[in-house]
Amino acid sequence: MGQWQLTGGVSESIGDSALFGIITVSDRASKGEYEDEGGPAILGFFAEAINSPWQAHYRCVPDEISTIKAAIIELADEVGCCVIVTTGGTGPAIRDVTPEATEAVCERILPGFGEQMRAISLKFVPTAILSRQIGGTRGKSIIFNLPGRPKAIRETIDELWRAVPYGVDLLGGPYIDCNPQICDAFRPKSARR
Repeated sequence: MGQWQLTGGVSESIGDSALFGIITVSDRASKGEYEDEGGPAILGFFAEAINSPWQAHYRCVPDEISTIKAAIIELADEVGCCVIVTTGGTGPAIRDVTPEATEAVCERILPGFGEQMRAISLKFVPTAILSRQIGGTRGKSIIFNLPGRPKAIRETIDELWRAVPYGVDLLGGPYIDCNPQICDAFRPKSARR
């Protein structure tokens, strides 16, 4: 299982540092047969979009329900990530089990994540209807599944992230300040700092 941790953020602290979890789900990448491109694409988004202090914790795991569940639980319960993003394993193939693992560890499902991701992707490819991406919460963590390809990741996360910082606020997490040129995150006026 591949792991790394990076720290970022370019502005002065606005409360606590946000901890983000990135999980790449891929049999071949987890074995080192090819270089993961999905995890770095998500990390690139964080580096561009997040102005407040943050840290990213990365895991690369095979397409196994038990291993995916363990990685999500670790990042949510032990590391304390306020957002956990997976990439890969969301299609209809037999080995695509990321949604099942995500649903099994979430306390609440947030159907809007899957609905919005498919709506975004359908603008680009008709095969988006085959996607089974979902989102939900576990404790104070928001968890959601992204596509596996870097281009699709950026098309999706750039738009989805607009709702994530306020969702983190509602769960009692750190205030996430975003770069409005990359992602103009929405918050009600009463929740802005």
